[in-house]
Amino acid sequence: MRTDVIVVGAGPVGLDLACRLSLGGMSVRVLEQRTEPTAHSRSIGIHPPALEALDEIGVTDRLIEHGVPVREGIAMRQDGPVGRLRFDACPGPYRFVLAVPQWRTERVLEDRLRELDADALMSGVVVSGVHSDRDGTTAVADDGRRFTADWLVGCDGKKSTVRQRAGIEFSGRSYPDRYVMGDFADQTEFGPVAVIFLVKDGLVESFPLPEGRRRWVIRLDRPVDDPDADSVADLVRMRTGLEVDARTSTMVSGFGVERYLAGVMARGRILLAGDSGHVVSPIGGQGMNLGWLDGRRAAEVIVRASRDRAAWPGLFRDYSVGRRRAAARAARRAEFNMALGRPSRTRPLKLVAARLMLSRFLSPHFARRFTMRGL
Repeated sequence: MRTDVIVVGAGPVGLDLACRLSLGGMSVRVLEQRTEPTAHSRSIGIHPPALEALDEIGVTDRLIEHGVPVREGIAMRQDGPVGRLRFDACPGPYRFVLAVPQWRTERVLEDRLRELDADALMSGVVVSGVHSDRDGTTAVADDGRRFTADWLVGCDGKKSTVRQRAGIEFSGRSYPDRYVMGDFADQTEFGPVAVIFLVKDGLVESFPLPEGRRRWVIRLDRPVDDPDADSVADLVRMRTGLEVDARTSTMVSGFGVERYLAGVMARGRILLAGDSGHVVSPIGGQGMNLGWLDGRRAAEVIVRASRDRAAWPGLFRDYSVGRRRAAARAARRAEFNMALGRPSRTRPLKLVAARLMLSRFLSPHFARRFTMRGL
């Protein structure tokens, strides 16, 4: 099966990239091992730069119809607000973070890809090997099928088969931080506002979701093997004083955080994008958005390389350097976000720092930083 580009992985990044390539006049095949869509939604926040990028493939308005525009965040402590972060001071046209469940985002992207190329997405294909040489690339499925193309992009996540088969190093570490999160009916009066509770026992984050729901993310002192809705509701009440009805839970999950970065984001005619090339802490909601920015650049590079075959080594090298640099910046920002939420003896100093960051003079800068400008 010959095509211009093979994309391995049909998550948000792979689907977006395939749409871009199709709009660029290239034939593409997306190889996805799943046969059913994922119902679990870890990622919910789409930042302004990603909204701008997604508008280029014609899906931003569709996503806005299904999401909640978050135009403001509030930092709280036990005795009241610390300050506010308003996104209306950020560069336009999208001056908000859009909260929309990942499963909905993937469905919108998949529908758009089918509009552009009804045959592009191939489900139930487990890629077990990849190869790149001067003439092109090959992906081999575990059932023996072979797919050939000029270029191949791995969008197959942290455990990327593409990255491993291409022999690309993936180095990093785990952080000691542990979290639990859950989605519940929204019983607060916060409405479309995100709230961060900087309390002595550890960070609590609260984000609006569509259909009158709200996500809660809580930092823990130690891992919880099997969190349940009642335990999450109890933690919310103890740390914030707010009530959460455990009976309304639709999702509860515990997770740790990691930082990993590929040694290169390109090898031969193979590129990496999204979590296959880098993993950053989810605190701050950068991972999925960073992958879309990878995909935007990857599509540009592949289209240019297809038009000027002699230039592709330099184009791929520049892509690798630039996206690794962006991932390192995103990881540092995520580490800063986590540090603010850790309970410690320096908590009074952290509260002073938070007040400064949310002051009238500094908050526009931190609003742009939080919404991923410069990545």
